[in-house]
Amino acid sequence: MNWKRETEVALAAVTKAAALCSDVQSTLVSSDSIEKNDRSPVTIADLGSQALICAILKGAFPEDPIVGEEDTDQLRANDALRAKVSALVSKHEPAMDEPAMMRAVEAGGGSAKRDGRFWTLDPIDGTKGFLRGDQYAIALALIENGEVVVGVLGCPNLAAQTNGAAVPLGALFDAARGEGTRVRPIGAGDARVVAVDSDEDIRKARFCESVESAHAAHGKHAAISKILGIEAEPFRIDSQCKYASVSRGDAAIYLRLPSRKGYQEKIWDHAAGVIVVEEAGGRVSDVNGKPLDFRAGETLANNTGVIVTNGLFHDRVLEAVREVGAAPDA
Repeated sequence: MNWKRETEVALAAVTKAAALCSDVQSTLVSSDSIEKNDRSPVTIADLGSQALICAILKGAFPEDPIVGEEDTDQLRANDALRAKVSALVSKHEPAMDEPAMMRAVEAGGGSAKRDGRFWTLDPIDGTKGFLRGDQYAIALALIENGEVVVGVLGCPNLAAQTNGAAVPLGALFDAARGEGTRVRPIGAGDARVVAVDSDEDIRKARFCESVESAHAAHGKHAAISKILGIEAEPFRIDSQCKYASVSRGDAAIYLRLPSRKGYQEKIWDHAAGVIVVEEAGGRVSDVNGKPLDFRAGETLANNTGVIVTNGLFHDRVLEAVREVGAAPDA
């Protein structure tokens, strides 16, 4: 099947949201931050990004459910926050007034379907990186009958090229099932096909892991590296930029081991990244080697952890993970 229209709409939506997020990040002050129930910080950019993307998706595909990370509870409870988000959104989409903004954010409250198609969205993945002025991603994916078929990662602080060329920051990755993965500068510029690292010498492979130790078992990663004979220092970066980095060969391995007993990964934290890596030639599974199951609702309830590699030594990584143990330390 051809996913050209879905990909074009997703690219347009993420591009517009990236401009909004960059706008907020460049002027961010601590008073703009509020707290989520899980105590991770969130900003008006989360809600503004979701509003812009959902409005564009609903305009193009009105029947498609959207499973977004945010809802309107905070906006309804906080007049000042609602006014800030509305002003920000109207700056980037003048036709969207406050009621339209609220409807757009609410449109992200769809349900994940076992069959049929739906979109899943993380309007800002890597909130702590965003608040530090560092890496974050806008992650949008289309899932059909349990398979990710389109994925777009907007990485506003990631260079579109890694060859040392002087280019503005901002990389936009897109992938459609069976059509490969491409990257282009955000805003303007030609797309180019990317591929995972093809070096078969595992000693030269680089780990990609979270900056935040709470999100990554750095000690276990080091033990796994030792078993595999990996000599390179790990490459630490926030958000689904890790998937983007593996897709274009900046790193060859990304592990997301369970952080606590019973934890289930959210689909919006992985869907776009999975197809971006797979279409670039890589492989993604859980710690037991099973493909990620996107038919279990809003979480990867049927999977434990996530293993991402260039595909050349995926099985060796799985063996090392089993040897060290994937279970959380506490």
